[in-house]
Amino acid sequence: MKDVTVTGPAHVAIIMDGNGRWATTRGKPRLFGHTAGAKRVKEIVRACPDVGVKYLTIFAFSTENWKRTQSEVSGLMSLFRRYIMGEMKDLVSEGVRVRFIGDRHRLDRKLVALMDELETVTACNDTVHLTIALNYGGRDEVARAVKDLARDVAAGKLDAETVSEVTLASYLDTHVLPDPDLVIRTSGEARVSNFLLWQSAYAEYEFIDTLWPDFTREIFAQCVDRFAARDRRFGAVKA
Repeated sequence: MKDVTVTGPAHVAIIMDGNGRWATTRGKPRLFGHTAGAKRVKEIVRACPDVGVKYLTIFAFSTENWKRTQSEVSGLMSLFRRYIMGEMKDLVSEGVRVRFIGDRHRLDRKLVALMDELETVTACNDTVHLTIALNYGGRDEVARAVKDLARDVAAGKLDAETVSEVTLASYLDTHVLPDPDLVIRTSGEARVSNFLLWQSAYAEYEFIDTLWPDFTREIFAQCVDRFAARDRRFGAVKA
């Protein structure tokens, strides 16, 4: 295991882009790429302790992804179910705690039941905290948080004059997680795609050309090392 410095990121979030293109260049259907990408997740989760990453958040399916073809959406939902069933035992034994963020109301009830089960059986784990963003959008998350906050104000549970950034953050899906230190996007695209908009206000970003199915633990370690070399001032200046 490599030495870990205190300057490394404790929480890394990844926009896992490029699965479809990876498959297309091989003459395969897009779902072939998504399956390869799911296998890559396992490798990166296992690499987290070696690079000092305690929290890993991955963008699995966005609120905008429903716009894709019905066959691709159905295939992805089936893939999510297979992933949970196939990986549950290993995630438990390897000390990975799994959480899901996003709006579950539109998801299939059987998938939601599997998500609930995985969260329950890994609840006592603490080696790596894996958060999977499923039917997630940053704006949608903030809107849902504001609705819940407004209901509490209307019910007299909360004084509107006391609402602060900390208050709103406590209503977000990620309220039990630290903000990400580093956000990585694969595949050469340089946009944030509605991912963790509130939480990433002061995150460092890495936009890399590698397609997600080719994203190895070595590339992951390189991203972490580059983060450690950055000068993070959070709006301040050095004296």
